[in-house]
Amino acid sequence: MTESFDLPLVCVRAENLAEGWERSVLACWEQGVRIPTQYDREGDPASRDVSLALAIRDPFAEPRIHRALPGGIYDLEVYRQEVVYGIHDHWIDPAAGKWQYTYHERLEAYSLPDGRVLNQLDYVVNALADAPHTRRAQAVVWKAWEDAGIDDPACLQRMWFRVYNDRLVLSCHMRSNDAFKASYMNMYAFTDLQREVAERLSDRLHREIAVGQYNHMVDSYHIYGSYFEDFEKFLQTVEAREWEQRTWTMAEMQPLIDEARVRVEQSLERDKERRG
Repeated sequence: MTESFDLPLVCVRAENLAEGWERSVLACWEQGVRIPTQYDREGDPASRDVSLALAIRDPFAEPRIHRALPGGIYDLEVYRQEVVYGIHDHWIDPAAGKWQYTYHERLEAYSLPDGRVLNQLDYVVNALADAPHTRRAQAVVWKAWEDAGIDDPACLQRMWFRVYNDRLVLSCHMRSNDAFKASYMNMYAFTDLQREVAERLSDRLHREIAVGQYNHMVDSYHIYGSYFEDFEKFLQTVEAREWEQRTWTMAEMQPLIDEARVRVEQSLERDKERRG
C-alpha cells in the first residue's frame, strides 16, 4: 500500500492560459492539504496547499482571459507592464519604506554586492542565439544576501528558457503563489515576457521563434482561508456557467485593454510630473 505524501504534487496540462489557471485552482481546492500561513488572522480557516506542475501548450491560444481574474483589465495591464517594461521600477526604495524590488528590476538590472549590474534577459537572448537548445538560459530573482528575512521576499525564483522546434519554452519556478488572487496575473505577465524574449530572439536569428509551451512550477500553490467565501462563489460560477461564459478572447477585450493602456500612460505622466 502506498502511503500518502505530506504535500500533494498536482500535475495539470491545458491548451491555453484560461483553462490552465482554472484547472489548477480547482485542483488546489480539491486536493490541497490544510495548513496555516504567516498571514492568517484570528479565526481564518487553514489554507489549502499543493505543489503544482502546470504545463500550458499554447499560452496565447484563445480564450486567453478568464473572467474570474483578480481586479480588472486595468490592474492586469498595469501588472503586465510592471513585469515586462518596469514601469514602476522607480518605486524601489527600501530605505524609504517603499518597494524592495520588482521582478523587472531583478531580471534586467540584477545588482551584485560588488557593484556590478547584470541584465539577465540579455544573457538569455545571447545564450539562445548562440545555441537555441542550450539548457543554460535562465534568469534568477532571489538574492540570498538581501531577501532572507525581509517582509515581502520574492515569490518568483527563476525563469528557464529553451527553444524546441523553433518555439520558445518558458518554465517559471515560484516558491509561493496565491492560486486564486495572484497566479492568473503572474501567468499572464510572465507569458507576455516570454513573447518579448521570443521576438528578440527572432530578430537575432533572422527567423521566427514562436511562443511555445509555458510551465508554471510552484512549491506552495495555495488558496488562503480568508478567501474561502469568495472561492465558493467562484465554484458556483464554474458549475453554473458554460466555458464561453467564464472566459474572454483577447479580441473581445481589446477595447478595454486599449483603454487601460491609455490610463496607464496618463498615470505614468502624472507620476513623472510629481517627481519633477
